[in-house]
Amino acid sequence: MLTVVAEDGARRDGVSLLDDIVREGARRMLAAALEAEVDAYLAELADERDERGRRLVVRNGRAQPRQVMTAAGAVEVTAPRVNDKRVDANTGERKRFRSVILPPWCRKSPKVAEVLPLLYLHGLSTGDFVPALESFLGSAAGLSSATITRLTKQWGEDYHAFCARDLSQVDYVYVWADGVHVNVRLDEEKLCLLVIVGVRADGTKELVALADGYRESTGSWADLLRDCARRGMRAPVLAVGDGALGFWAALREVFPDTRHQRDWVHKVANVLAALPKSAHPGAKAALAEIYNAENKRHAQVAAKRFADAYGAKFPKAVKKVVDDLDELLAFHDFPAEHWIHLRTSNPIESTFATVRHRTRVTKGPGSRAAGMAMAFKLIESAQQRWRAVNAPHLVALVRAGAHFQDGVLVERAEVQAA
Repeated sequence: MLTVVAEDGARRDGVSLLDDIVREGARRMLAAALEAEVDAYLAELADERDERGRRLVVRNGRAQPRQVMTAAGAVEVTAPRVNDKRVDANTGERKRFRSVILPPWCRKSPKVAEVLPLLYLHGLSTGDFVPALESFLGSAAGLSSATITRLTKQWGEDYHAFCARDLSQVDYVYVWADGVHVNVRLDEEKLCLLVIVGVRADGTKELVALADGYRESTGSWADLLRDCARRGMRAPVLAVGDGALGFWAALREVFPDTRHQRDWVHKVANVLAALPKSAHPGAKAALAEIYNAENKRHAQVAAKRFADAYGAKFPKAVKKVVDDLDELLAFHDFPAEHWIHLRTSNPIESTFATVRHRTRVTKGPGSRAAGMAMAFKLIESAQQRWRAVNAPHLVALVRAGAHFQDGVLVERAEVQAA
């Protein structure tokens, strides 16, 4: 380990000295930025003078030193002060200079304030913040469990605001729906999280709705969909989901014009559950031929081959495919670039892997309200990493009623001729 002697005579290893250099650099940069901010403020108001010609806005020394938590660690700051003698004509109160860079209440940078609850969401318990981050940030200030708890109280308010927002200005062309069971204490074991994720007309994905309810209950899903419709949600063109959901009956009631697409991942799992393990390899390959077919006709032919091969011995497994074939192949009537997105509800499944991880670490969030708020914030965080669907410009065409046959756009004249 490299050891050096600093200017103050203390012996330090190379890593500690590097931390000190980084913090000193951050301190100087922050001090320079604050000075520049005050200089700009004074220059802008240099012509403001009293009846004796004296300037009304001048420097007034420096404030008491304070430590600010930054990404570079704890930095001591001595902010310049301003004496602003101007009076507001409307209120009669003295005007005051307020730094945008370092507000009076600020004790940690916004980035640090954002990362603390995010670390909690991803598994770091409130009691672990000080030992985990004190050595990294150089101070334990602002890392107490009470601080984290205070920050997380805002989640509940954010969730309630999300549930009450206006949906009339947003157009969701595609939606995925699923009921997800997680290790969250929602009072009853059968309760789960009802999730709807949508694709906007510009191709971006977005969380549409999140509520607690019963996964197979038509009533629970109908309540959620009716609430979305009441807040102005337009009927989506296509909905994707698992065939076991009560969602479909609710969708027919609330948005009867929306088309249905069954999730192939769930369908394959359901079919394999009705087959012996020895038949799984062949059945998987046969099912893949159906959903990977280049067009609907070839998919229907592949489905018939599957029925012929397994129908005599395993009629229940074949029935799961044949009875839902139209809804399993609905994606063929939409752009081929979107097929990979429309065959499965993976956007919900992959997102909730994070939620399950967090609730497994914490053994549940402690209350029903806290569980819903936690799930919402985790999805909100994951949503920033969601990528748009392939060929996003085609989503608007789908909403406009453009006709696609086997994934290819059909011109209007061809449609009329057909």
